[in-house]
Amino acid sequence: MKKKSRRLALLAGLAMVIPSAFIAVSSLPSAAAVAPAAGSTYTLAAASSGRCIDIPDGSKDNGALLQQWGCHADYAWQQFVVQQVSSGVFTLVSVNSGKCVDVPTDAVAGTRLQQWGCGDAAKTGQQFRFTASGSGTYQLTSVRYGLCLSVRDATANGAAVVVDTCATSSTQQWGFTLVAGGSSGTWSDKADGFAATNGGTTGGAGGTTVTVTTYADLLKYATATAAYVIKVNATITVPAMGYEIPVKSNKTIVGVGKNGRIKNGGFFLGSGISNVIIRNLTIGETAMASDDPDDKDFDYDGIQMDTANHIWIDHNTFANINDGYIDSRKDTSFVTVSWNIMGNHNKTFGIGWTTNVTARETIHHNWIFNTNQRNPSADNLQYAHLYNNYLQNVTGYGNYARGATKMVIENSYFEKVNDPFSPDTANGAQLRQSGSILVNCTGASTTSGSAFAPSDFYSYTLDPAANVPGIVKAGAGPQATIGL
Repeated sequence: MKKKSRRLALLAGLAMVIPSAFIAVSSLPSAAAVAPAAGSTYTLAAASSGRCIDIPDGSKDNGALLQQWGCHADYAWQQFVVQQVSSGVFTLVSVNSGKCVDVPTDAVAGTRLQQWGCGDAAKTGQQFRFTASGSGTYQLTSVRYGLCLSVRDATANGAAVVVDTCATSSTQQWGFTLVAGGSSGTWSDKADGFAATNGGTTGGAGGTTVTVTTYADLLKYATATAAYVIKVNATITVPAMGYEIPVKSNKTIVGVGKNGRIKNGGFFLGSGISNVIIRNLTIGETAMASDDPDDKDFDYDGIQMDTANHIWIDHNTFANINDGYIDSRKDTSFVTVSWNIMGNHNKTFGIGWTTNVTARETIHHNWIFNTNQRNPSADNLQYAHLYNNYLQNVTGYGNYARGATKMVIENSYFEKVNDPFSPDTANGAQLRQSGSILVNCTGASTTSGSAFAPSDFYSYTLDPAANVPGIVKAGAGPQATIGL
């Protein structure tokens, strides 16, 4: 199939899930370029041609070689999320594939760039520095090789994107054009979803701001009755394995950049606790080998909530926890869980443990992968709104509306998920789904009833489902710009 016809076929498929408001053709870099910001989604156009970095035929394969092609803001294979690794160092993550722009091993001038699975901070072949060069454009220099991103043919569609000896040339000057509907890059410190309703969730705002690096100080301020913004700027080890710090009302606990980590413990929000924000932390290291894989003997949760209200859990990574990453229990309500990483686990995110049907929760832009059950399991929620989540390699079940839950799922991406979504119709559950993409999934993907309309309670913006893997993988978990 020729390039043009395949592009039209792919675009036709994407049109089913991309709202018309997101469809536009990008301008040349001189007219549209902006300063790149970590977490934002862009197309990158060469100043020499006005054409964009492109992954041929929308490939999601490792090793797919990059080219330039006419710019279209609705082509996910031309969209990249700028992800900060460290000060002044960035990766470019493809929205289409979730893979990184990669300079192959042993590159020399003229080596063609590819996409490859994103590595950790040690994978310097995927890291670049951005230097202003030209009019509103930037030069991208490989951290590993000191060569610059370039295009070999100044104007032609299909010309190879390579690294070359750095020079002041329009073939090495790239304009970043922000993609409408992509990640914003500037992470709001305001809760959204149901956490923002019925009075809202502000955490420790208005109280004293403190920075903690020891367990004693974290415990002191988290359990205090006064309002505090607690900035965690170190790895803090909980001395009693699995202990869940009992957080009091009116608290913000936020990691400073990527420095905040809670090791060997978690947090507990008990009955009546309200107005708590937990953000930008890595929480875990409580797994007990003797309890694997059932996780029944040691009740060590990352965050457990029992009849708490107005809670925002945002941009955290949960890892190696013995029981649930998040347990939202006993009528805990007005909760938003957003932009978290939850992977390699048995019991991911359970909601319920009640016969009442009063709880309201919003769950969006979370990356759940290599898991079994509770992804989430939502039992007896009055309203559960799930959107733009990325579920990948789930063996048990995906989004499950249990009991009398009313669940709405929108524009999520399910990849290799068993039973991606289903309602417990025997007990009156309702589930309405729209706009999601299922890839290599098995089992049930069923709906029932009309559930409810989330827009009756708050406003929100949906990312196109096709873009979710790249956006979520790039933006979920602790961010270098939060908590500073």
